[in-house]
Amino acid sequence: MTEQRIGPDKEVTLHFALGLENGDVVDSTFDKKPATFKVGDGNLLPGFEQQLYGLKAGDKRSLQVAPEQGFGQHNPQNVQVMPRNQFEGMELSEGLLVIFKDAANAELPGVVKAFDERQVTVDFNHPLAGKALTFEVEIIDVKNV
Repeated sequence: MTEQRIGPDKEVTLHFALGLENGDVVDSTFDKKPATFKVGDGNLLPGFEQQLYGLKAGDKRSLQVAPEQGFGQHNPQNVQVMPRNQFEGMELSEGLLVIFKDAANAELPGVVKAFDERQVTVDFNHPLAGKALTFEVEIIDVKNV
């Protein structure tokens, strides 16, 4: 029997660590239960998933992910300046995560970048946008869906 390799119609169980260029680890499963996903189910960004194609159980890799294949480039249009009175009663601080509702009532997280008595600057980019990432993986199992 040939070994199952990662590709369409496969379920993959793996350990992973997602790190920044400076070595900081953003997320990891190496110290807990491994993650399981079906290829194409949207749990992994396509840029991450495509780099796993062809790997099999037992494979370990360190993969580099450019911003375009990860969380995209930082988009200056996603930084908004809003009137301070929209934050009435909130104790603001730089780096504060604020959840807004969009027109469809979906949650939209933003991070406070700056504020004064008149206005608040909020960044709606993903926190990892514009960052090159390292994706360490250890494939535990690959099977047909």
